Amino acid sequence: MEVERVQAVASGADLNEFPAKFIRPAHERPENTKPLEGVSVPVISLAESHDVLVKEIYKACSEWGFFLLKDHGISPGLIEKLQEVGIEFFKQPQEEKEKYANDPSAGKFEGYGTKMTKNLDEKVEWVDYFFHLMSPPSNVNHQIWPQIPSSYREVTEVYNKELLKVTDTLLELLSEGLGLEGKVLKSHVGGDEIELEMKINMYPPCPQPQLALGVEPHTDMSALTLLVPNDVPGLQVWKDDNWVVVDYLPNALFVHVGDQIEVLSNGKYKSVLHRSTVNKERTRMSWAVFCAPPHKAMIGPLPELVDEQNPAKYSTKTFAEYRYRKFNKLPQ
Repeated sequence: MEVERVQAVASGADLNEFPAKFIRPAHERPENTKPLEGVSVPVISLAESHDVLVKEIYKACSEWGFFLLKDHGISPGLIEKLQEVGIEFFKQPQEEKEKYANDPSAGKFEGYGTKMTKNLDEKVEWVDYFFHLMSPPSNVNHQIWPQIPSSYREVTEVYNKELLKVTDTLLELLSEGLGLEGKVLKSHVGGDEIELEMKINMYPPCPQPQLALGVEPHTDMSALTLLVPNDVPGLQVWKDDNWVVVDYLPNALFVHVGDQIEVLSNGKYKSVLHRSTVNKERTRMSWAVFCAPPHKAMIGPLPELVDEQNPAKYSTKTFAEYRYRKFNKLPQ
């Protein structure tokens, strides 16, 4: 079944009639849900002392579920190369990109796609993407990775190694913020079997950005999501009943707490509700890496955090079960 790509719609000569499938319900449209002005998201430097980091990350993740991380040790040159090879893929002719087409409805999530999850009113987000696993090696299928440009694999594998180090550090700091040993959270999200999943999002210029969304409001099902964007703003996070714009900070990692860390922390850390708006003139892109447990991992509130005063707020289930329910918009 042929899928209409957003990039192709956006480059169509006549877009006087904006396709109805992209028009959000009135209560979701950016024109009706303006973000709060003058509020900034937390910015944390990994160069801070250990004790300061534990406190700052606990505060950011319990109050926001989100922060910008700088001084994380990943070189600006590597981030630039990662973005170059992703941009190069999306510049390929349409028939070249279609060789990698995925089919989420058949359970084939890796590859080039446009729509990933069901939504109840069948609205389509203004985004095309490329999704593939980066880690662990036993789960990686290099056949589905872009072959053009030829440097894609080498650059992405180096980025994967660097991101695994940052993930380890963050999980340790998050564990200590809960008063636990540093290794606890990592062991519960799969240890060395933790999955890193790359999703390159491409949001073409949109003729009616006040009516559409790049990504609808959602929380990530991952444990953590570590994202780098290009310099076109669009990400907004939900805080105290308002949308807050996340400003671009060059070379920072945008760190999202995902659902699995919220569950494991028994609600002490918040999985951040967020959305992506689009731009009339410029293409926005982001490179999101989802750090997720293996499918067989059992995820529930950590026993150390549950007692009579603090009963479990979430059920325990495999990540596979959680994922199935989230994709199909079923209650957890």
